[in-house]
Amino acid sequence: MTDSPDRIDRRILDVLQQDGRITNAALADRVALSPSACLARVRRLESLGIITGYGARIAVEKLRPALIIYGEVTLKRHLPEDFRSVEALFEADPRVLEAAEISGKSDYHVKVLVSDMAEWRALTAEWTSGPWQIERVSSSVAMHRTKAFSGYPL
Repeated sequence: MTDSPDRIDRRILDVLQQDGRITNAALADRVALSPSACLARVRRLESLGIITGYGARIAVEKLRPALIIYGEVTLKRHLPEDFRSVEALFEADPRVLEAAEISGKSDYHVKVLVSDMAEWRALTAEWTSGPWQIERVSSSVAMHRTKAFSGYPL
C-alpha cells in the first residue's frame, strides 16, 4: 500500500462516513477485503490523518434551545496577529461550531449555536467591543435545515 488512498481506501472512507459504528468485519465484507486487511487500511488512514475521528450526529434541538446562526465576520485590520487572535477566539468558544477564513468582502464565515437571539446579540457585542479587531458581524438565521452534512463525495 502506498500513502495515497486507492479506490478501496475510498470505499472504506465512504462506508465509514455513513456508518462510523460499523464493525470491522461488516466493513471488510462491504469492501470485499479480509478483516485483517481492512483493519490495516483503516489504521493506516487514521495514521495519515485522513480519518480524523469518529462521532455521533446529535439532534441538539431535542436537548436544549438551539438557534443556528451563520455569520460573516469582517476584521478592522488584516495583520497576521489579528487573524491568529480571532482564530483563537473561535477555537476557544464551544458555541462556534465551525469557522473558516474566506475570500471576498468578509474575512470569516462562522456557524454558531446559541440558545436565542439575545445570546447571539450579546456574543457579537462582545466580539466587536473586545480586543480581537472585529469590525462587523453580519448574520443569517437558519430557519430550516434542508440538508445536513453527511460526508464528503469521494
